[in-house]
Formats: sequence, C-alpha cells, structure tokens
Amino acid sequence: MPARPLIVRCGALGDMVLLTTLIRLVSARHGSPVDLVSSGGWTAPLLQAEPALGHLQLVTSRNTPYWLCPSQWALVRWLRQRGRGPVYLADVNGDMPRLLARGGVHPDDIVARRLEDDALPMLWPDRWLALGQQDPAHPYPTVPVQAGEFRMPRLVVPAHEREALLAWRAQEDLAGPLVLFQPGNKRTHKRGKVMTADHPKHWDPERWAAVANDVLQALPDGRVLLCGSPPEHGLLEDIRAAAGNDPRIRNLANDLPIPRMLAVLEVAHSMVSVDTGPAHAAAALECPLVVMFGAAPPERWRPIGNGPITVLGGERGDASRVQDIAATRVIEAWRALPGRGSAGATTPPAP
Repeated sequence: MPARPLIVRCGALGDMVLLTTLIRLVSARHGSPVDLVSSGGWTAPLLQAEPALGHLQLVTSRNTPYWLCPSQWALVRWLRQRGRGPVYLADVNGDMPRLLARGGVHPDDIVARRLEDDALPMLWPDRWLALGQQDPAHPYPTVPVQAGEFRMPRLVVPAHEREALLAWRAQEDLAGPLVLFQPGNKRTHKRGKVMTADHPKHWDPERWAAVANDVLQALPDGRVLLCGSPPEHGLLEDIRAAAGNDPRIRNLANDLPIPRMLAVLEVAHSMVSVDTGPAHAAAALECPLVVMFGAAPPERWRPIGNGPITVLGGERGDASRVQDIAATRVIEAWRALPGRGSAGATTPPAP
C-alpha cells in the first residue's frame, strides 16, 4: 500500500492559507489525509483543525547546511521511513529537492510546481488546482473529483478556541461588533516600526485613524482591533495616538496568538487590511474584507473566499503604492460591505 500523499511547501502565513486548496484537493483525489512538509511557527496553529491534514513535518531552515540543521536530519529520517507515495512539490526552493532526494524520495513519485509558471497572471488557488490534478510518473490510485469544489481556501476553528474566545471577549469588554485592522505585513513583523513611507504597503497612521474614527461613528458600540505581532506594537500605537487614544481602539500586538486571531476572524463584523497573510485568513473564514494593494499584482495575490471582499489599489502595476489610496476610498468601501452580525453587530449605515 502506498504511503499517504505528501505536499511540500514552506511559506508565510498567507501562503499556507492559500495552500489549503491543494491540501484538500489532493486528499480528496487520493482518498487519504495529506502529510505536509513545511516551516514556520504559524503553520501548526493555522492548520491544527484541518481534517484533510495528516502528519506535519516542520523544518526550521532549508538554507542552513545540512550538517548544522537537526530539523533537516529529522525530515530525512522521516522520509526514509514512510515509504513511496505521491509527492506534490509546491516549493521551488533549490534546497528542498535535495532534501527529498537525501530522504530517498523517488523522482517518479514527484509532481513539481514549475518556476516559469509563477509569472502567469493566475491566482494561487487556481495554480494549486492545476498542480493537484496532475499525477506522478509512477501510477497511484485516485478517485474522480470536481476540482472546482476545492478552489476557495478554508480554515477551521476548533470548538475549544471558540469557547476560549467567548471568555476572552467577556474579560476584555469586547461584546460589541469587532472591526479588525491589519496595518502591518511581513516586513513590519520582522522589523517593527522600521516601515518607511516608500514601502509599497505603507499607509500613514493618520489614514488608519481616519478610518477607525469613521468605523466608530458608524458602530458606536463597536471596537476597532489593531492586529499584528509583538514587533508591530509600536506601529499600532502610532495609529491609536493618531486616533486620539480612543479606548474603543485596542492594540492587540501582544495579545493575538494565531488561534485567537482565527476565532476572532470567524465572528468579526469586518476587516480592513493591507495585502498580507491575515487578509487571506479573513477571506478563508468569510470575514467581510477591504484589502489594499501596493506593488503586488492583485490578479495573482488577492484573497478569495465566499464572503464579501473589496480590493483597492494595484492600478499602476509595479509602481502602485498603498499610499496612493485615499482614506475616503477605504471608508466608502468599508461602509459598502455587508458587515457580518456578531454579538450585537449591525451593518454600518450608508454615509
């Protein structure tokens, strides 16, 4: 009997949200949970409740020399023990194929993503649908499926996280509608406030504050939750200060682990975000979303999901900047969203 299908993909938070399309499709075609080789502290909590996921094998680095990286040793040992089965190589990093070869993965078992396809104007879920419908040279049994049914990325929030969220909201006085802001991105996660005005995803604190004040005017019993990681605390404080330190605007940089973030997104009224991982998580959880794009092309990177999503920016291609987007455009887009009801939340009135 062949080993369970294996997917190999090391990516940022948003990349792993998008990968759920491939995980679920491959699982359905092969009639089995899918094992995953990946990296990052976000991957396990992000995918902890995904029923199509089997074993998760994490590596701390693909670029560190093999003899200096114990997680690579563990990966190779695990690969050698699991036997042959279909392998979907969704990672084009040159070190990963070498690790697979070291682990005894047979070339005829591999379906590989092609680097030259990355330039195509195609959304990532559609790329994963195309990859997941391919078969390796060595034949393995599959069942026919409707691939399009798996196009939308999906995240699953465990019941215990929903219960924990209720207790946290009561403790933090967050009973009203919750509107999430995601001002930072991968760069601010790594560098904190080192986010200059020439960065494509930068938006001034004053503009965020203008949107926050409008949200609270429309939803006076609501709360604006500024989302981010601990290194982004200073950036979020700048926004709070620009908004007059309104107590209804909360900085969650030190209080938003990934499981809680997902549980909040599942019930939040709406989210306003730059193009970054949590925006993809919001779309996967059907949270009404306004997302602002800079230089990254929306035709490749925009979030998709079954909830309402408005995409702003990106009109000037590589020259685009989030800074090009006026606060009034974001306010208008947010007010037009059919906000999701949650603990007394209401759809904001028209301006």
